[in-house]
Parts: sequence; structure tokens; C-alpha cells
Amino acid sequence: MKKILLFLLVLSILIFSEGVIINASREPVIGRNGMVVSTNEIASRIGIEILKKGGNAIDAAVAVSYALAVVYPQAGNIGGGGFMIIRLADGNITAIDYRETAPEKSSRNMYLDSNGNVIKEKSVRGYLASGVPGTVAGLSFALEKFGTMKLRTLIKPAIELAKNGFPVSQGFSRVLKNYSSLFKRFSAPAKIFLKGKNFYKPGDILIQKDLAKTLRLIAEQGKDAFYRGKIAKLIEKEMLENGGIITRNDLANYNPKLREPVKGTYKGYTIYSMPPPSSGGIALIEMLNILEGYNIGKSGFNSSKTIHFMVEAEKRAYADRAQYLGDPDFVSIPVKTLLSKKYAEKLRKSINRNYTTPSEKIKPGNSIINERQHTTHFSIVDKEGNAVSCTTTLNSYFGSGVLIKGAGFFMNNEMDDFSSKPGSPNIYGLVEGEANAIEPGKRMLSCMTPTIVTKNGKLYMVAGTPGGATIITTVLQVILNVIEHKMDIQEAVDAPRFHHQWKPDTIYYEKFAISKDVRENLEKMGYNLTLKRDYGDAHAILVDRKNNILYGGADSRQEGKAEGY
Repeated sequence: MKKILLFLLVLSILIFSEGVIINASREPVIGRNGMVVSTNEIASRIGIEILKKGGNAIDAAVAVSYALAVVYPQAGNIGGGGFMIIRLADGNITAIDYRETAPEKSSRNMYLDSNGNVIKEKSVRGYLASGVPGTVAGLSFALEKFGTMKLRTLIKPAIELAKNGFPVSQGFSRVLKNYSSLFKRFSAPAKIFLKGKNFYKPGDILIQKDLAKTLRLIAEQGKDAFYRGKIAKLIEKEMLENGGIITRNDLANYNPKLREPVKGTYKGYTIYSMPPPSSGGIALIEMLNILEGYNIGKSGFNSSKTIHFMVEAEKRAYADRAQYLGDPDFVSIPVKTLLSKKYAEKLRKSINRNYTTPSEKIKPGNSIINERQHTTHFSIVDKEGNAVSCTTTLNSYFGSGVLIKGAGFFMNNEMDDFSSKPGSPNIYGLVEGEANAIEPGKRMLSCMTPTIVTKNGKLYMVAGTPGGATIITTVLQVILNVIEHKMDIQEAVDAPRFHHQWKPDTIYYEKFAISKDVRENLEKMGYNLTLKRDYGDAHAILVDRKNNILYGGADSRQEGKAEGY
């Protein structure tokens, strides 16, 4: 896939101002009655089938989520958590927070040694790395509140996939090979995801019998099977036998939360996104507010001027997220100020039009959360106009590496998204803040940014992506690519990207994102630039209500697929 994309990039480039290039893309997928865009063709197809049977976007979201738990176990999950933005056809918009929580036995210094230093990987791999999972509760909550179909109907396709197996794709085969050492480290996953001493090859059938049993229990007994029944017992047993701290009491006390989305405007468009404990929505709207004062469209796609203004906005927003954002049930967050146009105007005035502002001179802020890139996102719109934007994750690929024996699913490693030691750099050189310190029952800060955009009160765009700290800037670029640079939705998600997260003070950019002369201009302005491999896996839908057409765009960086009808 990457070789094909590279060939297309070289074969058919379009030269913009200052020699900036954008890759040619395939045409968006078109539908009139429904659209599902996810990272996996099987999952997208299952979602479309639910829509064809009369289910709404929320029903399809539940079916897609459970399907991804089977066919995309590296990030699709029932052992993790996520965020969902729902816009109903009547215009009502809400957010469901099913982020993981810290177990009751967790403590502020649980990942430090006797000298107060962070113990490498203790919060990343193994039995102490997991927060209390929220996915099963969150999906049940969404279905009960906004769905129309029975849970057992929506889980059935996932059960069949786990029981009878599915063909391993080329990309998934590569992932399984790359993570074979992790599977062997914890032994249980090796029995499922390795073929003895060999690896699964493209086209091989992967069967997950224990996961099929787990999904059948959830289908029959609902969320109680996971949080109070047999599955809860298996989780507690696995934890107790291996030094973990999640108990059945933690599971029984878990609850998803209905939250009000954060809301902003940008040049006639209204943006709805995820509120804390995700930082994504606030940071996205803060950046858009700053950029509203510039003519990004006139400056041109990825010109030095456009990148300069966007990076300076990113640096200021990421500094603020580091200082102020966390779980709103534990810390006070100045949401109104951070989202205000007046505050954005103040930040805009601090931007020099010709030179970068060094990150060390941008205050306040003293941290950036280290959320892994291995997340997944899907977007759905049904024929009535109901829409779902959902981002879900285990954190790292395959989470903590711990697979619950007898249940067949991986546990997350979201505890690493807390500040293991507030005020000190972690193993990635990132400094984390006090607002995100570990506390029992607290939800760790996230970058996930499921987003819905409206225009004149009508649904216009559904978007989101994985990518850790790059999630927010990826969603920003997808939105601006459509609104400012007049790209279609497929071009918008395929376009090469760049990212700045305040600290380190570096612009990270994908190959072809920044041309040689633009890079030289940015260096003269004082920027440091670092070439990175592809990041993100954006999946978005653009709505043309005038002509009753849905356009789906699945990111060409991975094996995603848009399905419409």
C-alpha cells in the first residue's frame, strides 16, 4: 500500500505556491443513504449492512466497534475506552465519554522507584499499566440512549468473525510479525496471534474462540457480563495472579458519562468536538480561533506562510492544554476562556508574522501528554442524517500486552497517559503536568478529537483520526483542507501533514508535506524541522445536503475503507 501511494505521489503531483506538493488521491466513495468509514473493510461493510437493515448511525457504530475488536485487535477493543460525538437528525449533539479510569488501588507515585525516578515501561507494559476499561459500558450506554436495535443483533457479526475467523490482510500480517516479541513476553497472546513458531501470512484465517465466547456473553447478558459477571471474574483473577490492581469492585463501579461537546465557529462553520478529559476539542477550537484571523486559503496549501501561522497556533494551544486540561471531575478548567475569540485575538497578537516564537517563550504550560499513535477512528452517517464520530483505543498497539486468559482480549495501557511524575520529562523527553497526576477513579487526559462540523445548522462533516499527540493537528488539517483549500474529502485525508506540539520545539512533517524551498524559508524564520514517517489514519465524511450525497474518505496511509450505499 505504501509503495503504491509513493508511486502515485511521484507520478502525479500538483505544484502549489513555493513548490509545495500534494498527492493525487482516488475519488471519494459516494452514497445517498448511508456512509461508514473505518480503518478496516470488514468493519465498514458490517456497519453498512446494519444501516441497510434499518439501523441508525448509533446502531452501526456499536456493530463497527465490536467488529473492530475482532479484526483490528491492536486498537479496536473491549479492553480499552474511547470517546463518541453523536449528532442526531434533529440537530441535538452530545458526547459520550467512556475513557478508562484509574483503579482504586492506584497512587500518585506508583511508577516511581525509591529515588523518585520513573521506572521505565512500568506504566506501558504489564499488569500495572491498565486503567479500568470503558468500551463495553460506553457502547451499551450509547445504544440504550440513542440506538434502535438489539445488542445481540449488533454483536452477532463480530461473534461470527471471532468464531469462524477472517482472512489476515497484508498490513495486519506485518503488524503481527512486528509485535511477535510482545506476544511471546506474555505467552497467552502468542497462542492466538502466532502460528507456533511461524507468523500469520496474508490470506491466512485467524480464529479467536475465547473472544467469541466473551462476545456471546456480552450479547446475552449485556454490559453486566463484563463488569459484574464471568468476564469481570476472569479480569480480576488475571490481575491478582500477576501483581495487577484492577478488581471486580473497580469494574462494577465504572460508568460512562454523557457530556456536552465543546463548540466553536470558524468562518461560518460550527465545530463540535470532545470536551475534557479529552484535550482535543478545546485545543482544536483554540487553534481555529487563532487561524480565523488569517487568510490561509490565499496563502496556499502548505506554503511557508500557511505553515508558519498554523504552527504558531499549534504551539500556543498545546502549551495551554498542558497547563490547564485534565479530568473535569478532578481539576478546574477555564473552558470559557480557552474557547473565546477574545483570548484567541490576544494569542494572535503575540505571533510575529516573519519569525517563529521559541517554545520556551510561550507561557503558560509545562507539559504534553504522551498518548500513543495506535488508536482507531470511524465516522458514520445514516439516511436520516444521524451522525457518529468515534475514536477508540488501547493506547499502544495491543495495549499493555496482557491478554485476559479465557476471555481473549487485550487490556489497555492507558495509565501511561497520566503524569507518572509531574514536572519531569518522561522517557520520550516530554514533561507532564500536575493537572494530570494519578488519582484513583480519575480519567487520564487524552488527545482524541472526534469532531462534527455543521454549516447553516445542517450536517457538513464528520471527522477524526488516531495518532496520539498528532490527532488534534491532523483533524485541524483535514478541516482546513476542505474549508480553505477546497479539497474533496479524500484529498483532505490523504494530503501530507505536519505537526508541532509546543515541546520539543520542532516541526515534524511527512515526506512530501514540505518542499525544499518552503523548508529553507521556515529555517530562515527560526524553525527546526524533522522528517517523520506517516502518521494518523483519518476517516471522514463530507455531506452535500443540496444534492443529497455523502462523500466518504478513508486515509490511504492504512488499509481503511469507506462504504456507502
